[in-house]
Amino acid sequence: MGTETIRNFCIIAHIDHGKSTLADRLLEATATIPPRQMMDQVLDSMDLEREKGITIKSHPVQMHYQGYTLNLIDTPGHVDFSYEVSRAIAACEGALLVVDATQGVQAQTLANLYLAIEQDLEIIPVVNKIDLPAARPEAVREHLVELLGCRPEEVIYASAKMGIGIEEILKAILTRIPPPQDKSQESLRALIFDSQFDAYRGAIAYVRVKEGVLRPGMRIRLMATGAEYVVEEVGVFRPQRQPQPFIPCGSVGYVIAGIKNIQEIKVGDTITDALRPAHEPLKGFREMKPMVFAGFYPVQADQFEDLREALEKLRLNDAAIQFEPETSAALGLGFRVGFLGLLHMEIVQERLAREFGMEVVATVPNVPYHAYLRSGEKVVVINPAQLPDPVKLDHLEEPYVRAQIITEAAFIGPLMELCIGRRGIFKSQTYLASNRVELVFEMPLAEIIFDFYDRLKSLSRGYASLDYELIGYRRSDLVRMDILLNGDRVDALSCIIHRDKAYDWGRRLCQKLKELIPRQQFEVAIQAAIHGRVIARETLRALRKDVTAKCYGGDVTRKRKLLERQKEGKKRMRQVGSVEVPQEAFIAVLKLD
Repeated sequence: MGTETIRNFCIIAHIDHGKSTLADRLLEATATIPPRQMMDQVLDSMDLEREKGITIKSHPVQMHYQGYTLNLIDTPGHVDFSYEVSRAIAACEGALLVVDATQGVQAQTLANLYLAIEQDLEIIPVVNKIDLPAARPEAVREHLVELLGCRPEEVIYASAKMGIGIEEILKAILTRIPPPQDKSQESLRALIFDSQFDAYRGAIAYVRVKEGVLRPGMRIRLMATGAEYVVEEVGVFRPQRQPQPFIPCGSVGYVIAGIKNIQEIKVGDTITDALRPAHEPLKGFREMKPMVFAGFYPVQADQFEDLREALEKLRLNDAAIQFEPETSAALGLGFRVGFLGLLHMEIVQERLAREFGMEVVATVPNVPYHAYLRSGEKVVVINPAQLPDPVKLDHLEEPYVRAQIITEAAFIGPLMELCIGRRGIFKSQTYLASNRVELVFEMPLAEIIFDFYDRLKSLSRGYASLDYELIGYRRSDLVRMDILLNGDRVDALSCIIHRDKAYDWGRRLCQKLKELIPRQQFEVAIQAAIHGRVIARETLRALRKDVTAKCYGGDVTRKRKLLERQKEGKKRMRQVGSVEVPQEAFIAVLKLD
């Protein structure tokens, strides 16, 4: 069993540069899918992917062409899903770098390219969408030659929509991507690069066999947890699961071994032979650390355990989710969940509703902070409620990112204004071409996660692209702002914010809550406070019932007596009455701008 005829490759690109369409054409050209089953974005199997027109999960598929076995992994392009790309890259020897002929090299193109170069992958540059009237293939090719240091003839012109250049791409895959090393005689080592949960068959691991051969009936060990199982079935994706007698060394496939305990299987782990184990696990891909945290609470309080189960099953398929239980005075029992960005959070919330029927209330997202106490101790704060008492606190540090924005020269002014308004520190400005500029800023992550990407797109008419990476923590003048309703703190609306922005944010939040909270039988004071000092206030007037309606004429003291009694009742009601905060209020905080 040689590996000379195996080629493992992935497709990497910026959002909307045509990865999924190119994958469709490759599947057609290799006759992997019969014409009657063919549809657009055939690998985007989730409803959410089809509705939003984006790839969320990386999808493996095996094709056969001219006696060769080609294992393709289609990857997402959005910055929130870059961890999916890093996992796909760990399972490949080569990558197709797809660039749109009208838009050229974008920020996410560069980010994914550097990930591939770090792993020593063979890069095949492809200029896609050459059939469009606004295409500039020559200019984009020049830029790619400069970027990769390759020869101009190595860049392939293609149009995935029209099927142009597909044969050239397939030939380049066969000739330029190296085959995997033949280590079939060694002990089994297979890298788990993804997994999913099946209600009937347990956890299904997606693996790349690096050494040895994987067969049904083998007793395997998961090296991170030490758990042992007997393999029931192995197979490949075409693109549905297809059982096979074995997965050869160097190939990609799936393993079913009746793994019912989801905790025991981890993405990035190594599978080995329990009877002839390998000495050390394979080097996995980089661990992804959540950048954004939010509270998820079940709408019905008795669904807490159901939510835990749903999150555990989702984490099997999405290794970047982290969660731990927490309680809130306003919302009861729930979880503090970590995400890579707001789009990731939105997708997880949507998947919980669709796949598990779990409707959740989400609190205001926040980033992790480092709090240093006067005693010298460091506390990681992922929930504003955990912030230590100001008396004990020495200083706070917040995460900073290096933001890389690629835009047309005409939009430099508004974009610089946007970044500086978000506490950005200008670092550099580089002209990539006569009309394309790369701006580099160092910014607090908290200023990017809310609506920065939307503002960036609207100011640049959709032309600017953004990529960012964490560069560490820096000291900042941060405070916790609480929202009080009639003097009671609503912990789910607390947030940590820079002191200079606290007054403006507090005032706008109070105004927004005044619009959203339904009027009560009593007056409600909506206040924003820092360390107990109120900085903004709005008053929600009480609903007035006309208690004097039944008085026709007569002495005025009768009416006065009724009004006085109503006043006393409202005062009593205010002391015992509680204010219900609608779910829209928690969402509105995200959309204050």
